[in-house]
Amino acid sequence: MIDDTIHEPWRSFLGQLDSIVEEETQLHCLGGFVVTQIYGAKRKTLDIDVLSIVPKTASLIDKAGKGSPLHKEHGVYLDKVGVATVPENYEDRLTEIYVGKFERLRLLAFDPYDIALAKIERNIDRDRADVRFLAKTIPFDLDVLKKRYHDELRPYLAIPEREDLTLRLWVEMIEEER
Repeated sequence: MIDDTIHEPWRSFLGQLDSIVEEETQLHCLGGFVVTQIYGAKRKTLDIDVLSIVPKTASLIDKAGKGSPLHKEHGVYLDKVGVATVPENYEDRLTEIYVGKFERLRLLAFDPYDIALAKIERNIDRDRADVRFLAKTIPFDLDVLKKRYHDELRPYLAIPEREDLTLRLWVEMIEEER
């Protein structure tokens, strides 16, 4: 199910990024990059949403973020996610992608359920399309999605009642498509 092929422009961008980092560096990746490049969604994305960089390397965003030399060269960039509510134990479910392809760079992808749940507060059209795609491709076990939402995400949401409704609508949307 997971595609470990690095497509352009990502191959060149990540290769250069690997040459920039001075020590083993993990990027915790979520969002459109993972949905398109790893799970095969047919939509365009120009950035890699990164929740965490380990070890913290502020200059990495300067070198590879929006407007950076790497962005100008390749047309893609790293985007450090500033504010996002994610499931509590997401780190336990990270999966390394592109294993052995880089010397020091380690890309760790969010689990598909965690990607979906990280999108629940924003809930724009693109997010719903990604959730529908992941639910069909994986396919989602809706009990896992609901349990993870209630156990690991809901306690941290600013307006949990709104997201309760969003989750119900997403579940209905997924069930209708099945």
